[in-house]
Amino acid sequence: MNKTIRRASVFCLLMVLALLGRATYVQFYESQALADDKLNRRNTIAEYSQPLGDIIVAGSPVTGSERTKSGDLAYRRSYKDGPMYAPVTGFASQVYGSTQLEGIYSKVLDGSDPRMQNPFDALTRQRAPGGDVLTTIDPAVQKAGFQALGDKEGAAVAMDPKTGRILGMVSTPSYDPSKIAGSSSADGDVWKQLSEDKSQPMLNRALRQPLAPGSTFKLVVASAALENGLYSSIDEKTASPNPYRMPGTTTDLRNESASAPCENASIRTALEYSCNNVFGKMAVDLGQDKVRAMAEKFGFNNAELDVPVRAEASVYPKHMNASSTALSGIGQFDVTATPMQMAMVSAAIANDGVMSSPHMVSKVTDSKGAVLQSYPDSDSDSHGNRIMSSKTAQQMYSAMVSVVTDGTGSNAKIDGMEVGAKTGTAQHGVDNSKKPYAWFTSFAKDAKTGKEVAVAVVIQDSDAERSEVSGNGLAGPVAQAMMKAALASR
Repeated sequence: MNKTIRRASVFCLLMVLALLGRATYVQFYESQALADDKLNRRNTIAEYSQPLGDIIVAGSPVTGSERTKSGDLAYRRSYKDGPMYAPVTGFASQVYGSTQLEGIYSKVLDGSDPRMQNPFDALTRQRAPGGDVLTTIDPAVQKAGFQALGDKEGAAVAMDPKTGRILGMVSTPSYDPSKIAGSSSADGDVWKQLSEDKSQPMLNRALRQPLAPGSTFKLVVASAALENGLYSSIDEKTASPNPYRMPGTTTDLRNESASAPCENASIRTALEYSCNNVFGKMAVDLGQDKVRAMAEKFGFNNAELDVPVRAEASVYPKHMNASSTALSGIGQFDVTATPMQMAMVSAAIANDGVMSSPHMVSKVTDSKGAVLQSYPDSDSDSHGNRIMSSKTAQQMYSAMVSVVTDGTGSNAKIDGMEVGAKTGTAQHGVDNSKKPYAWFTSFAKDAKTGKEVAVAVVIQDSDAERSEVSGNGLAGPVAQAMMKAALASR
């Protein structure tokens, strides 16, 4: 054979072997990575080739699937009462992916979860019919919160103190996930509009927007004072000059009402009148480390709170000087909290000092109802965590009831029910230049039925004049509406 031809033949053989080797490598080693690549259109086609499973509220689906009229995606997601349930469901979009429960349980909902496949399906990569996600949401509570918030910019969370079940999670302004579920130009226009909206309607404020909690944080400071023996009783006089000059400064910490009986006030009276001088000095007397330890027991500084949607961490800061520690005692400086976090504070106090694990999913099932995963309630499997003594909890419970009966939380009153609360008005902006946040955290119990609920509300913005912004006036009615619905419906 000609030497040149022989060399060419060897070279071609090597090229063929290289191609075969590469094809073998791709087929056996890279096939799964390529199949899972988010840019692989086949994944989206397969995901929407059949109806998705549903997210269930009180036995009824709040999601659905619609047959498309054209294109290679056979189905698109649909939603019932989309804006009301958007903070719970999130969205599933053919173009923009999925969020919240839609995202966390996407493989269950589209039938690709390995737990739902038989051996033949696994071999052929055939999808099973979509499974379902059963939530703990109470539709009456969700509706009450959504209607009460109305066009205000804010959020609310309701939970069962004993079980940890999240009964309502509302965030306004909201959006309709159905309008961004498809791949049409109309869906794209809505997405652009939502993305550019300064009010951020797609942000879940209940979980993902920590804000200064203001005076609602005084519950944490008071609990720390009792737990650490700074004061033995909520009715013991405190050492609290009025006004209180913050250490190392010439700045006095004053109260909203100059006539309030805040000088040397007891914890009960200080909570009723929301006395800044008492809790600012109390935080300094305790020291930031003891306040932080109590805050962390309640859930602050936890970057891994999954309900199962992950909540943004609520923060009690470190490395403060004495004056900053004083401000932290009234929920200012760099202290931040989500409504989820402040609902947990009230829930633990209402539950005799035991913190139940908050969760808004009870079960995940396949299409036939077989349970793939369950989230037991705290009262049935000891998921509760004692964060304070029963004595401290009972005293804090009594003080919160006094806030409603004799103090600033009167708008939470419910006939025939025992209700406790703490209001808050949190400054924000440079030199308090912007409209303050209105906070309300509370609990309610029905002694006859044993039903109970904890609710936290924040109003970030509303049409109220600055002088009319208060936790009791703006957020209190929202909390009351949700608590009434919870006690009546369960």
